[in-house]
Order: sequence, then C-alpha cells, then structure tokens
Amino acid sequence: MSAIAGIFHYDQEPINIEHGHRMMFDLEKYPADDVQVWHHEKIFLGCHAQWITPESIGEQLPYYDQNRKLAITADAIIDNREELFEKLQIERGRRAEIPDSELILLAYHKWAEDAPKHLIGDFAFMIWDERKQKLFGARDFSGSRTLYFHQDQSRITFCTLMQPLLALPYIPKKLNEDWVAEFLAIPLTVDAMDGSATVYENIKQIPPSHSVSVVNGKVSFTRYCSSPMGQPLLLKSNGEYEEAFREVFQQAVSARLRTHRQVGAHLSGGLDSGSVASFAARTLRNENKRLHTFSYVPVDDFKGDWTPRSRFADERPYIRSTVQHVGNINDSYFDFQGLSPLSEIDDWLDTMEMPYKFFENSYWLKGIYEKAHQQEIGILLNGQRGNWTISWGPALDYQAMLMKKMKWVQLHHEAKQYSINMGSGRKRVLSLVGKKAFPLIGKLFTPKEVEFPSLINPQFAQKTNVHSKIQEHGFHRTDYSNQSAYEIRKTQFEQLYYWSLNGTIGTKLSLRYALWERDPTNDLRVARFCLSVPEEQYVQNGVDRSLIRRATVNYLPDKIRLNQRTRGVQGADGVHRMASSWDAFIQEAEAYVQDPMITPYLNVQELKRAISKIRDAKPEYVYQFDFRILMRGLIFSRFIKKFA
Repeated sequence: MSAIAGIFHYDQEPINIEHGHRMMFDLEKYPADDVQVWHHEKIFLGCHAQWITPESIGEQLPYYDQNRKLAITADAIIDNREELFEKLQIERGRRAEIPDSELILLAYHKWAEDAPKHLIGDFAFMIWDERKQKLFGARDFSGSRTLYFHQDQSRITFCTLMQPLLALPYIPKKLNEDWVAEFLAIPLTVDAMDGSATVYENIKQIPPSHSVSVVNGKVSFTRYCSSPMGQPLLLKSNGEYEEAFREVFQQAVSARLRTHRQVGAHLSGGLDSGSVASFAARTLRNENKRLHTFSYVPVDDFKGDWTPRSRFADERPYIRSTVQHVGNINDSYFDFQGLSPLSEIDDWLDTMEMPYKFFENSYWLKGIYEKAHQQEIGILLNGQRGNWTISWGPALDYQAMLMKKMKWVQLHHEAKQYSINMGSGRKRVLSLVGKKAFPLIGKLFTPKEVEFPSLINPQFAQKTNVHSKIQEHGFHRTDYSNQSAYEIRKTQFEQLYYWSLNGTIGTKLSLRYALWERDPTNDLRVARFCLSVPEEQYVQNGVDRSLIRRATVNYLPDKIRLNQRTRGVQGADGVHRMASSWDAFIQEAEAYVQDPMITPYLNVQELKRAISKIRDAKPEYVYQFDFRILMRGLIFSRFIKKFA
C-alpha cells in the first residue's frame, strides 16, 4: 500500500536527514494519501502511503512502539489476519481496526526473525529493533513487492524504487554488466538469474522468500521459505478434493477483496481469470458490491487468420459467457486503439526503471491499470500464477509418467480418452507422449529446434562468461516441449528468478495508479494445497486440469470449464498496431546497431540480419524471433541512452 524508504548508520554518526527527505521527495510524483517520516539518531524511516484496505485509512506509518522499542515502515497487505489474531492473542475489540503493519510488528516481537514464516500476503517491510540495535526486514515468498538497497561501509539505504536511491550523492550510478549480460542472453522473459542483483551495480534487492538482518555493520540474508511443497494430501474421493480446493481457494480470494474502494479483475476467456472472477463476484454479492472486470481485445480491423486453429485472439465470446453465467459483474472491453508495443516504450522504461522484455503485452497491461484507476478500483485481481497452481494438470506429461512406470492399462485408457477429447489420433498422442517420456530418444525423431537469435555481443558474452551461466540453469534453450512439465513446475517454486518479474511490474504500476494487483492463485496456502494434491486428481479420463474443471461446476459455464481444444492468445495484434510506425521502427533499429554507445552490448550482425528479414510489417511477425530481438534491442538501447 506504500512506497517505503530508510537509512541506517552502522556507526554512531547521526543520520543526514536531508538524504532521507531527498528519497521521499523523489516519491512525490506518485499519488499518496499520506506521507510520514520517523527518525532517531542513526535511523530514518519513511512511508509514502496509499490507503487501499479499510484498516490503512489514517494509519500511522512509520510507526514506533514505545513499549517494545520497535519501529516499522511497511508496504504490505497481510491475508491471514484471523490466524495471526489468534496466534498473537489480540483482543477481539481491536481486530477490526488494527493495521497490517502493526500485525507485522507484533509478529516480529513474538517470533523475531522467524516472523516472515507466519505471514501470508504481499509484503516488504523494515523494522528497527532499538534494544538489539538491529534492522530487520523481509519480502514475501514470491516477491510481490520490491525492496531495493545500497550498502557501503557506514550505512544501508533502502527504498521500494531505485531512482530515489540513485538520487543520493553517495550512490554511484553504474551499470551491472553481469545483470545486463544475462538480460540480453536469456531467451525467456526472465531478466537475470541472481535474485539479489539489479541493472545497477551499486543497488541490490532483497530476493523473494528472504529476510535481511543488519547488525554491527554486517548484512545477512536468510531464505525463510524454500518451497511451498508439503506432505501429500490423501482424501477419500474426488468430491473431497474438489470441496477442499473450493475452501482454500475461496479463502484466498476473499482475503484479497479487502478494500474500501471498488474491486476489479483482469478477465480473459480462460480458466484461471474466470475462476478468480467467479469466486470474487459471488463473495462481493454478499457485500452489496459488484466486480468490475477489464478485458483487452484486438483492434477492430485486425484479422488473426494466421494464428493456429487452437488459438484465438478475440476472447470476447468466452469472456461474455463467463460474465453471463456468474453474474454480479460489470464487464468492460478495451482495444486501446492507437497504442502499440512501440508507442509505450519510454513510458514503461520510466515505470520499470530498467529494460524489459514483455513488450507484446505492454500496451494493454498499462492500459488496463489506467482504466481501473479511472474507475476508482483499489484491488485489481488476476490469475497469473494459475498455470502452476489451480489449473495444473498436463495430460501428455501425466501419460509420459505412466509410460515410464509401465502402467500400460491406465496409459491406454488416458491416451484413448485424450485423443477423443482433443479430436486427435491416438498414434499421434502416443508419439508425443513417448518423446516426453524418453526425451533423448525423442530428439532423434524431432526436427532440430529453431534457436532464439543471440542478442548479446559475442565479445561481451565472453567477457562476462554468461553462456556458461545460462546453460547451467537451462536457459540456453528455446523449445521446452519435450521437457517434463513436472520439472518445470518444480523450478517455478524453487528458483527465485521466476518470481521477481511479476512483483516488479505489479509494484511499480500499483504506485503509479494507486491500486494493488493481487493474485489469489499465488496465495501461499493455495500453492501448498495444490502441490500436495496427487497427480491423479489433475488428469483424469483424458481431461487435463481436471481438478479445477470439476471444482468449478456451477461456478463457470461449460464453454469455459470443459474447453480443452482452444486457448486465447493475447497481444496477437502487436505488429498490426505498429504498421503505421513500422518505417520509424526499422530506422531506429538501423540507428542503434551503429551507435557506439550500444554496439558493445549487442550482436550487431544478428540484428542486421533480422532487419533485412522483416523490413515490411506483417501481422504474423509478432511472435517471430527476428521481431522479438529487434524490439528487445530497441528497448535496451533506449534504456542505455536514458538511464545509464
């Protein structure tokens, strides 16, 4: 709900208050309901507050507890309030009004550095423990909120954003070449592999799932949540699993509706966002509120006839079926005419404070935030993590597991039913299953994958040894079709670099538009539940994502719930939107591949080849590698010129 900032001196030197106020001044461009600071001798804390929850209205933050000698500044919404009330033995008369920051402070007083293990929600906070002369803080398990810091011999300085740190005279502005190399070399949208690194050498970040402790000039990090994986959940029937799912998911959705303002939601034509919207709209009906949904649609003159038959760009028929079935929804559809991946680059660089790769969806993501802000939305729901939690269930990978375990009868049944459901031949299904079950053999019968063009300058790559690093993490690949979905899912919850991007986007857009994007499919309780459910619940009778399809009977229309054959594809009209500015795009690309400020970082030969291949705008270029590396190169070049 806030941007936070602070300075802590290790030695006995008093704080230069002007440094603290300078950071707070740099936050003034963002809307705020209140701005407060607190300082004492060698500690300064600040909070640029946006009041989202009812309890945050008028909240004193930073807050100093005179009895416990603890001070806190926090950017947090805590979701397991009822559980904490009981554990902390808080009187019932206080529970309705106590702010989340005070809950965090009381949790620290009870559990000390184990406090983050007891917190569920989106949070980043710092606590000054006066008695122990210690600064302690943490970031939630998936890094939903950012927290950057600079450390030198005499102090640690932290802030929700990077630019306020760079405004201070003692923090040099220098590119982190290792981060830049990883950003350029990794084909995926992952920025870098080091969860504590940023684009600037002198600014680090607290990684997701980590706490930080600063005592006697020593800064130490602890990973307090290594994986949500728990003990297997063994119930007696499908019905019991479905009911258990509905209970934990309803708990996660309800916790994220806590706002004194309006509630909104991203809504596509799929299972994840549809399930979030359905559970939310039902709950809001009891509060005499309506759910406001926001959906991106292509511009009217776009024709996506080049997309695969299994994908559709205009999801309106599916979205409207959800809206009509669920009820209590005010639905809105926006094509953001005039916006494109190219038109929004400078704005996104200002927001992100770093280069980015998700340009295909950039214009409508920001556009939905703007529309939600105009409608006074406080909470904007989404289902981004759903593929790995609530709608998990890869049919082909499940069948591959059966094949490796030689469970032939069950494999025969699943493959037969899946081929019927998908309208595909059983031989083709078993061929795909075999390639997944035995990937080394599958490679012999699979055409060589088309590699993502190398964007990084070969000399720069050699200097930073980046190719060895990304190969170690498996990021040198482009095609993951034969890789086990189970292995990919495991790394999704273990490797921190998968989590930071969503939190970075969400935090920085939320500050700009004074609303919080919240994801019930990313709730820690939901993740733990979904990871504990047996695989047999996720794939049954040739139906993928079986658990959520069964659990949402009456919640979603069958058109959504039982749809296995088609899926929406977002951002398909990106190149179409750029048609009128295509010449300018190509000209800028030709300029940056000759710019001596940019060429030490980029693979000029590969970029020139890409330019020669896509000189004329064609809508189908939007997902082609040549267009992607040119856009990534352009975004990177603008960042270097503007911020480096």
